[in-house]
Amino acid sequence: MVLITIISSIVALCMALMVFFVRMRAANKPASVKKIILPPFFMSSGFLMFLYPGFHVPVEYAIIAFFVGMLFSYPLIITSRFEVVGKDVYLKRSKAFVFILLGLVVIRLVLKTYISQYINVMETGSLFFVLAFGMIVPWRIAMYFSYLRVQRELDDKTILT
Repeated sequence: MVLITIISSIVALCMALMVFFVRMRAANKPASVKKIILPPFFMSSGFLMFLYPGFHVPVEYAIIAFFVGMLFSYPLIITSRFEVVGKDVYLKRSKAFVFILLGLVVIRLVLKTYISQYINVMETGSLFFVLAFGMIVPWRIAMYFSYLRVQRELDDKTILT
């Protein structure tokens, strides 16, 4: 069981690195509504894990995990800003994003280590999936509205010129 926890923690670190590199690459290309809203839809396929009884958790635990994820999304929301470059909208790079992402990973690993003492690995995995989903949904919703605001300002400037 300890080995599985260690392996899943290493996978979580790799995922965090992947998020970081994807975010850095995204800053080099114009943003779009599709690029903002599709990740939560793709991630939602992970809920299929709950078809297998080993991943079932009490609904109360899942609700708590989702709300903790929502709390964790706040630093991501405040560091995700858009800027106009030429005639396109880009995700602005934030130096704080790396540190926030690493901080969230460390907090998640500590919580995971603690929680895995009380419930099995599959249940822990499902709770942390719900937590991650609770992080990405509010973050992407906030990004969507921020993007629309910046895009509207850009369109207004384009009409005036």
